Amino acid sequence: MLLMQLAALYRYPLKSGQAERLERVNLEALGLAGDRRWMLVEEATGRFLTQRLLPQMGRISALYNAAGGLTLNAPGCTRLDVALPEPDAELRGVTVWRDSLRVPDAGDAAAEWLSRFIGRACRLVQVPESRARQVDTGYAQVGDKVAFADGFPLLLIGQASLDDLSARVGRPLEMLRFRPNLVVQGSAPYAEDSWKRIRIGGVEFDVAKGCSRCILTTLDPQTGERSADREPLTTLKTYREREGDVYFGQNLLPRGVGELRQGMAVEVLE
Repeated sequence: MLLMQLAALYRYPLKSGQAERLERVNLEALGLAGDRRWMLVEEATGRFLTQRLLPQMGRISALYNAAGGLTLNAPGCTRLDVALPEPDAELRGVTVWRDSLRVPDAGDAAAEWLSRFIGRACRLVQVPESRARQVDTGYAQVGDKVAFADGFPLLLIGQASLDDLSARVGRPLEMLRFRPNLVVQGSAPYAEDSWKRIRIGGVEFDVAKGCSRCILTTLDPQTGERSADREPLTTLKTYREREGDVYFGQNLLPRGVGELRQGMAVEVLE
């Protein structure tokens, strides 16, 4: 039997911003502490903004700072510290796919800084746990919540699955094209497709459903440039398409809290 371990941990403080690689992190009800708790929205409509529309968002570094807020950085910009909004801060109506919610706005300075960089009027918002969204109950329990991630609190990918895809495409592919939180080493390619429950350290997870992939996977995670050959999506469609969607990686629901550390054992329970 293969010995599996947690090979890498990533969080994305700002939805569609740069990844932050971690050696250890607390796991909370909403997923990794601080993961996708901040988001850009159109100023006029409150509609969420991502790299699908604005590839340059991938060049925004948004890291947690000691005061609990964000430190923003981007090419050609002066660094900006953004405070965590107060509980009684102005609430803004926003939409993430089919979900509508009201969340704290991070203020004018952040909005102006980000609007200048992405080239359109936007606002920065933050979601406290009390205002998080219900996960689709077709795959989750009532009370399972998600912050600003597309649909689920966590995404897992096996390193062997990426290695297999890279071999099929004919060039090495960056794991960050797929924006996972958890990377598992020691499993067979696509073994995660068959998992139903796993344990990492002392925490169990339900494997909810495969992750359907979009044009975002064709963007270079460093430059935001789109692959001229639409890879790896083109290759994925040849063997990972099901009912019109292309799947790579598995969405997880945590069934506990605790600390996750790189190198922890990963055990398949079901």
